[in-house]
Amino acid sequence: MERILIIEDEEKIARFVELELGFEGYEVEKALDGRDGLAFAKARSFDLILLDVMLPGINGIEVLRRIRQFSEVPVILLTARDEVVDKVSGLDSGADDYITKPFAIEELLARIRVSLRKKTGTGKVSPTTVLEAGMLRLDPERREIRVGAQLLELTKREFDLLQCLLENKNIVMKREVLLDRIWGYDFGGGTNAVDVYIRYLRSKIEEPFELKLIHTVRGVGYVIKDE
Repeated sequence: MERILIIEDEEKIARFVELELGFEGYEVEKALDGRDGLAFAKARSFDLILLDVMLPGINGIEVLRRIRQFSEVPVILLTARDEVVDKVSGLDSGADDYITKPFAIEELLARIRVSLRKKTGTGKVSPTTVLEAGMLRLDPERREIRVGAQLLELTKREFDLLQCLLENKNIVMKREVLLDRIWGYDFGGGTNAVDVYIRYLRSKIEEPFELKLIHTVRGVGYVIKDE
């Protein structure tokens, strides 16, 4: 049974997430401040940590920095602020993912499943994992894309965008998140760049093979689903 640590100072949120994770079959422990959370993380072994950014005692970013001194356990940040500085600080400090409050529990559960699937003995994503959706196969190590037996040519940015969507298959990825992860935080071109590259991917992957893998969620972003 996979063990998850929740470090969250809002008791109602912590209890709600604890119950939902319990229903999903996870073993759950929780801490209500940064000091206790850090002590739990040091004393016990966990498969994943849900870490609030705004914590009393020691804030979440500092807790994350200290955890990274002794562990590579996957960490998903929970933040009430949807600001670039929080995302940059968290990811630079070693977070694996982040989700902004208020969040749908279904999205959080999906992100947890993705992080746990990526987890290896070192806590890193295995570069040899082949990602699939319908007839589409992406090999990160070889940097190859195939639809059936057909080998496709993509630019680096197209490849990286497709890989990000496949790694988060069945999770709706916000345009802002895709922009941050693929283009970087200092990119000034706006989220329409994501839309442009999605069109490129569809023209190379979907249209020639009459596939429908990349779905638009109006006003939010994109998600890859098996055809």
